[in-house]
Amino acid sequence: MNDRHITLDPRLSVIAELVGECESYADIGCDHGRLGAFLLQTGRVKRAQLTDVSADSLQKARRLIGLLGLYDRVDFRVGDGARALVEAPEVAVIAGMGGALIARLIREGRECLGDARLVLQPNVAAYELRRALMDCGYRIYDERIAPDGRRNYVIIAAKPGEARYTDAELAVGPVLLRERPAALEPYARFQLRVALKALAGARAGGDTGEIVKHERTCLLWKGVLECL
Repeated sequence: MNDRHITLDPRLSVIAELVGECESYADIGCDHGRLGAFLLQTGRVKRAQLTDVSADSLQKARRLIGLLGLYDRVDFRVGDGARALVEAPEVAVIAGMGGALIARLIREGRECLGDARLVLQPNVAAYELRRALMDCGYRIYDERIAPDGRRNYVIIAAKPGEARYTDAELAVGPVLLRERPAALEPYARFQLRVALKALAGARAGGDTGEIVKHERTCLLWKGVLECL
C-alpha cells in the first residue's frame, strides 16, 4: 500500500469538487496528472483516461501514477483532445488552457465525448468557451471562482442540454450572475482593469471597432460591480 498522499492546490481542489464521484473520468491535457491521481487515490473515480498532446508531459503523469500504485486503473493516451479517448467517460476535465483552445477541442471531439459532463477551466477567453458550449448543445449547470494566489480562476461545469445565454451571461457566466458569490467582486474588478487597459490601447491606436467593443466590456463589468 502506497503511503504517499496527493494534495491539490485551490484551483485543482475546486475542479475535483465539480468532478464529484463517477465510474469513469478523463483528463484531456492532463500534464502532470495530479488531479487524476488525487481522484483515483481518494476513490472518487474508479477508472481514468489521462491524455496529452505531448508524450513528454504524459510521461510525467505515468511516473506519478506508477509511484502511487494506480497504474492498473489508468489508460494513457497521446493525442489531440477528446479524439484520443478510448471511450466516452462520465466526466471529462479540460483545464489550464485558453478558452478558445478548449472550445476547439470540444467542437472537434463532441462525438467522442458522448454524454459526458464537462468540467472546464479556461485561463482566458471564458466568453468564447461559453458560446461554444451553447453552440455545441451543452448547458452550464455550475460555475465557481477559485482564488489561487494573485489569480482568480473560473471553472465551468456543463452537461448536454439546450441553453441560450445573453451577452452578459456569456461574459460573466450565467450561474455566477445568478448566485453572485463573494469571489465574483475581485474577479469582476480584475476583468474591468483588463478591459480598461484594452480600451486605452484601442484609443491610442484609433481603432473605432475595438474602441466600441472594449467600451461595452467596461460598461458590462461596471454594471456587475454595481449589483454586488
